Amino acid sequence: MFGRELLKDKVVLVSGATQGLGAEIARAAAREGAAGVAITGRSDRGKSVAVELEELGVKAAFYRTDLADVSSAIDSVRRTITDFGRVDCVVNAGGLTSRGSMLDTTPEVFDQHMAINVRAPFFIMSETIKHLVDSGRPGTIVNIISTAELGGAPYLAPYSVAKAGLACATRNAAHAHRWDRIRINGIDIGWTETEGEAETQKKFHGAADDWVEKANASVPMGKLGQIDEIAEFVVFLLSERSGVVTGSVIDWDQNVQGGAD
Repeated sequence: MFGRELLKDKVVLVSGATQGLGAEIARAAAREGAAGVAITGRSDRGKSVAVELEELGVKAAFYRTDLADVSSAIDSVRRTITDFGRVDCVVNAGGLTSRGSMLDTTPEVFDQHMAINVRAPFFIMSETIKHLVDSGRPGTIVNIISTAELGGAPYLAPYSVAKAGLACATRNAAHAHRWDRIRINGIDIGWTETEGEAETQKKFHGAADDWVEKANASVPMGKLGQIDEIAEFVVFLLSERSGVVTGSVIDWDQNVQGGAD
């Protein structure tokens, strides 16, 4: 797909892009001709990602952003508009993946998931939509959700609830603003190989260094989801090549939801 300039002259904002899938989406946007790419996150790694993007020939900026602070999330959109003149495409890729069941989730953990996984992307969408409506221009938004929003594992209770909220927000906003020509879609990704997933597996599940090899052997296609493949699909959804599609929450997984053996 790369080299077709699917995002030519577009200004793209990607939250949670200091590593993993978010960073890969930012790189994909740059390779596909974006005029500018703004990335957010809490880590200084974002500075090096921004430098990498500029080496790809695109204007880039990193904004330190704490998605748990809704004002910080909203400000990331405003700073993008100030620095780049506008925003055309937004990807909500940032998220919290800490564990919790119905038996041990504390109110504090629950609130963290709601703040980071629902409230932040909701208000990033809201601020973006206001800008697009005011300027009379079309735009696209893609939310990175999770197959967990359809139920999830017992140890993902607050995460699943929050992601279900984001899936609903995706459909609601897409319906509300279809006449504004603002297309909003989501991707329910399944088990994916990322730097963050490696940390999660080791921290919460006691995984060894060979966890990827074992995980690959346990899934139908012989490999976990790959961030470069997902990133290309996100760029497609952001671009005009995805046509009129809006309000879709698309499974990106190798296990069929609702299927049974």
